[in-house]
Amino acid sequence: MSQLFHKIKEITALESIAGYEDDVRDFLRQKMHPLVDEIETDGLGGIFGIKKSSQKEAPRVMVAAHMDEVGFMVSAIKADGTLRGIEIGGWNPLVVSGQRFTLHTRQGRRIPIISGALPPHFQNRMNSGNGLPQIADLIFDAGFTDKAEAEEFGVTPGDIIVPHSEAILTANHKNVISKAWDNRYGILMITELLDALKHQELGNTLIAGANVQEEVGLRGAQVSTTMYDPEIFLAVDCSPAGDTYGEQGKIGDGTLIRFYDPGHIMLKNMREFLLTTAEEAGIKYQYYCAKGGTDAGAAHLKNKGIPSTTIGVCARYIHSHQTLYNMDDFLQAQAFLQAIVKKLDRSTVDTIKAY
Repeated sequence: MSQLFHKIKEITALESIAGYEDDVRDFLRQKMHPLVDEIETDGLGGIFGIKKSSQKEAPRVMVAAHMDEVGFMVSAIKADGTLRGIEIGGWNPLVVSGQRFTLHTRQGRRIPIISGALPPHFQNRMNSGNGLPQIADLIFDAGFTDKAEAEEFGVTPGDIIVPHSEAILTANHKNVISKAWDNRYGILMITELLDALKHQELGNTLIAGANVQEEVGLRGAQVSTTMYDPEIFLAVDCSPAGDTYGEQGKIGDGTLIRFYDPGHIMLKNMREFLLTTAEEAGIKYQYYCAKGGTDAGAAHLKNKGIPSTTIGVCARYIHSHQTLYNMDDFLQAQAFLQAIVKKLDRSTVDTIKAY
């Protein structure tokens, strides 16, 4: 597990929000280069490695993570040097205050910054302590003396603010606490998949990589699926665990059979294929009915319809600085993904698509 934790620590330290996925894209390009036949990018910045099949009429199978994590963008610089921001991706306002972030300027400077928290001493006279915080009212503070000093350091509206948090192991060494497992999980799934299959001939042409701008409306998946026209689309993404709230999704119980979310219903034949594959491979899995969406929701509606699903894990407290997740769940999901990709030849894909 120590080797896996080292990889998780490296990949969750990357800082990339929607529209500014450069750090993760550069990481993927470097990792994928020796493992695939070619690497391409789409017009919005999605990046994919292509592993070609020598088999005649091999189906095109796309496996896609997303590069962006949730964060903020500077909307205004105030006279006192503090900043205001707009959320990029979904945030619960209750988890934002009193946290460390990194401010990225146009010149490439990375500046430490915190989100302001209202001390209890001021609550009664400012809002009687009953009002919930609003993102629009959130103060970002880098310690600048005034607006002029902030501008001297290169700060401008449109700069990005990314959560800062170091990955650590829990006491039992089974779980990790870090930021951005949604969706650095998926990025690590891609690199581990390609490394495992680097010497294997597949019955499909594999298109594996990551989309941009998932957290702001599944945007990148619409572009990449149009560009590559896969017959099967597999999103690899992390979902919220509900185990501490009495809901579905328990860390340590394996990969997810995500049969429903508000934007995607798993097709009957896909469900049978996944369950059969999991049982044959001895994969530990759990059923999951989701309340949010993944890139599968966008992909399955493109190009006359693309059978899609999500190969995922769950994590506690996602979309915050401190997400908690299980390392064995990752290993189960990776084994599941490898088993799936190895089986997706022409006959299997045709069976999934048979109506």
